Amino acid sequence: MALMQELYSTPASRLDSFVAQWLQPHREWKKEVLDAVRNLEEFLRQEHFHGKHGLDQDVQVLKVIKVGSFGNGTILRSIREVELVAFLSCFHSFQEAAKHHQQVLRLIRKTMWQSQDLLALGLQDLRVEQRVPSALVLTIQTRGTAEPITVTIVPAYRALGPSLPNSQPPPEIYVSLIKACGGPGNFSPSFGELQRNFVKHRPTKLKSLLRLVKHWYQQYVKARSPRANLPPLYALELLTIYAWEMGTEEDENFMLDEGFTTVMDLLQEYKVICIYWTKYYTLQNAIIEDCVRKQLKKERPIILDPADPTHNVAEGYRWDIVAQRACQCLKQDCCYDNRENPITSWNVKRARDIHVTVEQRGYPDFNLMVNPYEPIREIKEKIRRARGYSGLRRLSFQVPGSDRQLLSSRCSLAKYGIFSHTHIYLLETIPPEIQVFVKNPDGGSHAYAIDPNSFILGLKQQIEDQQGLPKKQQQLEFQGQVLQDWLGLGSYGIQDSDTLILSKKKEGESLFPAS
Repeated sequence: MALMQELYSTPASRLDSFVAQWLQPHREWKKEVLDAVRNLEEFLRQEHFHGKHGLDQDVQVLKVIKVGSFGNGTILRSIREVELVAFLSCFHSFQEAAKHHQQVLRLIRKTMWQSQDLLALGLQDLRVEQRVPSALVLTIQTRGTAEPITVTIVPAYRALGPSLPNSQPPPEIYVSLIKACGGPGNFSPSFGELQRNFVKHRPTKLKSLLRLVKHWYQQYVKARSPRANLPPLYALELLTIYAWEMGTEEDENFMLDEGFTTVMDLLQEYKVICIYWTKYYTLQNAIIEDCVRKQLKKERPIILDPADPTHNVAEGYRWDIVAQRACQCLKQDCCYDNRENPITSWNVKRARDIHVTVEQRGYPDFNLMVNPYEPIREIKEKIRRARGYSGLRRLSFQVPGSDRQLLSSRCSLAKYGIFSHTHIYLLETIPPEIQVFVKNPDGGSHAYAIDPNSFILGLKQQIEDQQGLPKKQQQLEFQGQVLQDWLGLGSYGIQDSDTLILSKKKEGESLFPAS
């Protein structure tokens, strides 16, 4: 067998042939692996695992699916690993799946070791590995396979039901997932079909790029840092798909070398990456929206699983090592053309553009498309061109359950963790006016422009004009102190962008509390 050519010594112009010659699996090899695994799948589907180890019922496998690189069609020729998800009859909820996961693994393992049919098929090693989630890992060596095949089996709750649309599942499924409060990724196998299909139905050329990136990752990152806590291959797959979507507008005809170089560039900037999709879940449901927004506010890199909004597949890994290797890769022959010029990368933003709805009292709302990393001063300039203001433009936003915040011109929306559609409020102030926030009993808040020397009563008049609550029924507090109508804001040390608390006075309560 000829020695495999080194990727780093392969010119960029020959990357397509490199993938075809060294990475693309042979049809005979795929058939060999499929035949070996098919018997195992058949055993799982037909066997009834009799309830033991704390289970009060027999366990039946409802369905077995291939996931991972073999399932989605991006397996490398040199990899002899297959991942299976087995949906079980004893799991009727995410909570049950978590409670009985370990017992089921032990039950399946014991039954498989006792099966003469599987032993005859070449079943060798069989162990439970503690991963997320824990899995059964075994080795098959049959007469028809030249080398052993490693198979990973993960039992899961069949959350999607008997049929699988390649569109959005009912939002109630994701609501139950979020309420189950499992650890990140613990319930992802329940959505294995969606994960597989997200990659499987992509163009052939993109799968070539995925194979190239995964080969680089296996050979030049994982092999050289075998003990490091490195990101899973799935995170690299999603990053590559995002680069292709944004860099080519999903064009099926693209230059493989440009795609590869683009992924290396993105890996170097992992600290600002924020990637997510709304193919299978949307932000129309309040619980799902809250979950996704909380995820997007976390430390980057963020790569949300398109099938599981509770799982940031990039979280907690040594991306710094991957970035160092990517930097080295960009200096190799595979990233230079025949004239020794570096290959040009695609223009890929580190986060998607988002819709921003601008609200202002007395004016209709209007929408902007902005990038989360765009400076807020540039957003203000877009607003100025659209509406033409002479005063100071103050922008603020509020996350449900939190106080309203001022958006600083020196920052970006990303600084505030805003990576999805949001509403911002525009207030125009003319010096010496300041902006104050007034938080309502329902948790919402409004921004008001007022001279700091004005009486509290003047602010209450604005509140009445905007919200309809009469001045005499309003009570304002600042830092736990009830504010008196005939004192100025400055008397209480109220400064720009401070928050006051508004409540409604009880019936019969005096306008001036006793001193």
